[in-house]
Amino acid sequence: MLRRMCISLAAIAVAAAPALTVLASATSTADASVASTVASTATTLTYHSSHALAVKHGFIRNGGTAVHLVEPGTKGVHSDTLRLNATATSTNWSGYAATGGTYTSVSASWVQPTGSCTSATRYSSFWVGLDGYSSNSVEQDGTDTDCSGGRAVYYGWYEMYPNPSFSFGDTVRAGDSMSASVTYTATNTYKLVLSDATAGWSVSTTQTLSGAPRSSAEVIIEAPCCTNSGGILPLANFGTVHLSNSIVDGAAIGTFSPVGITMVDNSGRDKDTITALSSNENFSATWVRAN
Repeated sequence: MLRRMCISLAAIAVAAAPALTVLASATSTADASVASTVASTATTLTYHSSHALAVKHGFIRNGGTAVHLVEPGTKGVHSDTLRLNATATSTNWSGYAATGGTYTSVSASWVQPTGSCTSATRYSSFWVGLDGYSSNSVEQDGTDTDCSGGRAVYYGWYEMYPNPSFSFGDTVRAGDSMSASVTYTATNTYKLVLSDATAGWSVSTTQTLSGAPRSSAEVIIEAPCCTNSGGILPLANFGTVHLSNSIVDGAAIGTFSPVGITMVDNSGRDKDTITALSSNENFSATWVRAN
C-alpha cells in the first residue's frame, strides 16, 4: 500500500531510523576516519567455493525505509522502454520498486561507481532489497561509495533493518562488477548474497527477521541515515551508476509496473536523476547534489 498522507518530514526521518554514527568495518577498504566507534559481531560467510570463514564485522550504519516527501501519484508515461505506473519522490531513495504484492526474491548488478570527493564526508549506497517502500522493515544488501578525508572508500554490506548494517568484509573497488540478491527461503529466513565478478569472490549470509511483510521489492540508490539529529546524510558524488539485470521473483522488474523513485532534498530539488527502464530491467542514476 502506498503512503496516503504527507507527514512532517523531520518526524518521519527520526521515526524511520534512529540516529546513529556512520561506522565502517576495519576489514573493509574504508579508512579509520570513517569510523569513530566499532561494535563487532560474528557471522559465518559462505563462499561459492564452499569455503566457510568466520569473520568479525564492524557496525557500519543504519539505513532506513523510504521517506516519501510527497504522496506518490500516477503518471501516464508510455514507451517501448518504460513500464511505469507511478512515480514518487523520496529524501533518501531513488530507483525502482515493485509494490502491491508479496515478493520472494530480488537481484541486480551494477558497476561500482567512482566517488568524486572533496574534504566533505558524504555517503551513497547501492542495493537490492525486500520491504521498506511501505513497511518498517528492509532486508537488503549492497555496496557503498563514500567520501572520507578527501578520498573515496568502498565496501559491501548487508542489513536486516531495523537491525544495524554489517560489512561483508571483502575488498570492493571502483569499477568492479557487483551483483546482489535477497531471497526469502523459509519462514522468517532470508539469504543475502553479494558477488564481485571482477575480484572473483561471492559471499552469502542467512539471516532471520520476524514478521516482515515482503510488500515491496526494489533496486535502490540511497542517501543513508543518520546525522546526529536523525536526518539523512549528504549524498556522495557517485557520478553515474548503471544498474542492470533488475529481477524480481524471476522476472524483469519492469513487468511489475514498478514505482519510479526520484531522490529529492527538503525543497523538492533532485539529488539524483534516474533513467527510464530499458528492456524492463536496466537503468542509470546520475548524482546532482549532496543535500
